[in-house]
Amino acid sequence: MARRTTSSSTGGSPAPRNRTPQPLPRRRRTFGDFVKAFGALVALLVLLVGVPGALVVEVGWPLPHGAPSWDWLQQEITVGTFIHVLTVLVWFAWAQFTACVLVEMKAALSGVGLPNRVPGAGPSQLLARQLVAALLLVGAAAASFTPGLSQLGQSLEGNQHGSVATAQQTPGGLFGQQREQAAAGVAAAVAEQAANAASQAASSPDGGASAQHGDTKYYRIQPPEGRHHDSLWEIAQRNLGDGRRYKEIYQLNKDRTQPDGSKLSEASLIRPGWIMEMPGDAHGGELVEMPDATPRVPQQVQQQIHDYSRTGDHQQTGGTQNSGKQAGGTDRRSGQGDRDTAHLHVPQQRSGAERGADGSPQGEHATSEAGSDARNGQNEQGERNGQGSQASGESGFGLPEALVGAPLLAAGLLGALGRRRRQALWQSALGAVGGRRGMEPPVPTGSAADAQDALLVGADPEGVRLLDLSLRGLAGALAAESRPLPTVYAAWLGGNGDLHLQLAQPAGKPPAPWQLGQDQTFWMLARADAERYEEVDTAAPYPGLVSLGTMDDSRLLLNLEAVPGIVSLSGSAADRAGVFASVAAELATNGWSDRMTITLVGFGEDLTPLAPNRLRHLDDVEALVETMEAETRQRRGALGAAGHDSVLTGRTGPAQHTRWAPHLVLLAVEPSAEDAVRLAELAADAGRLGIGYLVGTESGELPGAAWEMEITREGKLLAPLLGLELDAQMLPVAQQQAVVELFVESDPDRGPDGPTNSPPFLVDVSEQGRPAVYARLVGPYEIIGLETPDGERSPLLHEALALLLLHREGVHPRVLSSALWPRGVTEDVRDALVERLRGWLGNDPDGTPRLGTDGTGRLTLAKSVVSDLDVLRSLYHEATQGKGVNSRVVRGRLLTDALVLVRGPLLADRPEGRYGWLTHEIIDAQLPLLVADIGLALSAFHLEKDRAERAIEALNASMNSAPRDERLWNELLRATHATGDDDRLKRLAADLVARSGARGLPPRTEALLDELLPAWRSGTAALG
Repeated sequence: MARRTTSSSTGGSPAPRNRTPQPLPRRRRTFGDFVKAFGALVALLVLLVGVPGALVVEVGWPLPHGAPSWDWLQQEITVGTFIHVLTVLVWFAWAQFTACVLVEMKAALSGVGLPNRVPGAGPSQLLARQLVAALLLVGAAAASFTPGLSQLGQSLEGNQHGSVATAQQTPGGLFGQQREQAAAGVAAAVAEQAANAASQAASSPDGGASAQHGDTKYYRIQPPEGRHHDSLWEIAQRNLGDGRRYKEIYQLNKDRTQPDGSKLSEASLIRPGWIMEMPGDAHGGELVEMPDATPRVPQQVQQQIHDYSRTGDHQQTGGTQNSGKQAGGTDRRSGQGDRDTAHLHVPQQRSGAERGADGSPQGEHATSEAGSDARNGQNEQGERNGQGSQASGESGFGLPEALVGAPLLAAGLLGALGRRRRQALWQSALGAVGGRRGMEPPVPTGSAADAQDALLVGADPEGVRLLDLSLRGLAGALAAESRPLPTVYAAWLGGNGDLHLQLAQPAGKPPAPWQLGQDQTFWMLARADAERYEEVDTAAPYPGLVSLGTMDDSRLLLNLEAVPGIVSLSGSAADRAGVFASVAAELATNGWSDRMTITLVGFGEDLTPLAPNRLRHLDDVEALVETMEAETRQRRGALGAAGHDSVLTGRTGPAQHTRWAPHLVLLAVEPSAEDAVRLAELAADAGRLGIGYLVGTESGELPGAAWEMEITREGKLLAPLLGLELDAQMLPVAQQQAVVELFVESDPDRGPDGPTNSPPFLVDVSEQGRPAVYARLVGPYEIIGLETPDGERSPLLHEALALLLLHREGVHPRVLSSALWPRGVTEDVRDALVERLRGWLGNDPDGTPRLGTDGTGRLTLAKSVVSDLDVLRSLYHEATQGKGVNSRVVRGRLLTDALVLVRGPLLADRPEGRYGWLTHEIIDAQLPLLVADIGLALSAFHLEKDRAERAIEALNASMNSAPRDERLWNELLRATHATGDDDRLKRLAADLVARSGARGLPPRTEALLDELLPAWRSGTAALG
């Protein structure tokens, strides 16, 4: 897993391109702005006061003064009647507009984001919004001269609440969180500044006051300007030249008492009027260096800065160690925080040696030995993800690192590809695809082959399995305690395999073996505890989790369906497309969900082959809005009818497996302003409905966006207000096409140009074709023609040879190393094994090594190294498509020889804990089908000469390797019926019914029994 690199806090590197945190222009108001504001004020007065006044004066009361009578209804309709009717309509329109103004005014002043929608007031509310915005735009500038006014209602006797701070900080309930530990560069900068301040204090006559009144600079948090609110990122961007240096400002000011009596505990929770001490290299006209000598600063502000400067030592003794744990604790524990927000930050990682019996940390810092163990012994990706040895986008052998470095995505794609290939095999075996019996899966070439190798190297199926077991186990434990599922915003997979769930709000003590994490909003499960989980019959609780990238050796999975609104993604079109494709592919193939619908708009039409049952593509935003309006109404009604407050409640109920599947919308193109507003209104309640929205934007500003992210050209996923800077997980166009090609080539419904019956490697089955090295894989593993290697390396060499024999097309060296060392290995160890294997296999008589390398760098075996599986395939091919086609005698001999080779399942005696790479293969499906095809062909050969007993013998031999193949059972019924022994047929039917269990017999088998043994139902019952 690639580590995130952090630039020096004091360096001159350019700031990352991030549209989300960029400050709005702080220009001075022009005369035109005041004219617009005055015009808006006049218009509002006319509409709100002038219209009703004119109606009262000119028309009066338009409604009758008493109850209408029959005579009144029969009166003649005059012009006055029409005027009164129109007056009533105008009164209604005025009331609606007044409501719109009040709603817009409340939303603008409170900064809560998108205001509520007044029913039926589309144009009226839009007009009210424009007038209120024009009026308040100048009003915010005027408020900057009196910042104390903006704090009214916020500091009552020192009671500070997170909801107010959060609402002022970020529109729509945005949120952020200081990272747990500052990066090395930032920590060094803070330490240097602290040392400088201490030295100044020591050398000055009046102690610390001189230091504060010398080069130290201060910044006063500005009040909201329209809907824009100050943030530490923007302050660092303006005054330090790099928004990522906001951590330095936070470290200098955290836990220091502010003028209103509160303290800075989270980087995202700042309030107007607060004072921030700035690093020494800060610059800008908004900074104050010496309050006493700055006449333009009000006396009250000067005194506040003086008082604040005296608390400077507090930050040095306030316990940096605890800052990560305490961040956000004050506002969350106050009980009045805004629970529609979250604070996404990296959880505290703890190695096994640091955990006590209750899971609490035993120390803040691991020793160097523990760190080495974590890197070498517990790194699940390491070398197999290609990040330890390759820094470029492509490895030395051309594997796409976008797939190598995405273990969960790769595992999902690899699993889905395996299922697709197995489906193709079974459909071919049952004659569903043009009668192509014995169809071989296609061997990918070119970029598709590289993509497949990258999936094999990068995939972490064990991690996916543990994640799925952990989440379902948690849901089952909570259901057993009659507790609801907590809302989870994100999951973090640590480098040591621990799983951290970040909750939207504290939910009490988690069920064992889960533990509380660094605070009440983290539930943690150690990998060792997850490995003890067993499968439970419960629905997937959080199917909307999807990988976004990595930060500090932790992988972030965002729960899209739990986001309180829209997630926006800005950046270049190509970079956004890579993120969208990665999200879509992982959601479509992940192993921790049951059912879901993924709607793609503006991209991804070619991605639907990955999961046709999950992915659907819509042409435009209009169709999306229409679809989601209908589904939102349907889900609201269904939740209300079921008595649930959210889909999480429904997933723990009796209908958990059939209802409340998530619907995730991925909209890659920026919607129009009107469509964006409609989507924001739909997304306002989407969190509890199980609907999630990820929307792309060119400008970086999307109405109603709750969480804003940006993908940079350097591959960083930035969300400063969330405290995130990730190495983004992306699926570029080239890799998309290669992956899709793998799935398309494996499609069982392809046309006549699809896969053929020929195996990828044919051997000479005559006496002259004896190989130099012969390996028996079908049954116990044996090697003939080589001496058994001495020492502990023998099992490793045997496993490497088996992998090469099952892939005659060649094996990438990194695929070989990831198969043999799933936890990672260095290149020198891998290369040493390859050379040792080459020496063990030796050379052919002409001096050619039996282990070679092709033009793409893949390891290949010479034709003189053969396995019994190669012979088995070649015999069947020769019998059905070669010499056996025109010679009955040759066909029978070849089929008989082939069946004799079957001694059991593949690698029957393989040691436990090894050959885990076989889970990626489909040989476990190919071999039984091949053996069944051989048995069926030999049975047909004998039945042609009425040798029913020989046919039954061949079928029984095949059933030892393919006991569940319906074709073998049906052919065995026919062969037994051919003997004329009805009692024997009845016993066979009873045995077949007993084997089928509660599922019952397959329809084709039932139909065959009805034909061969009409009384089989009563007969089997009597025998039972």
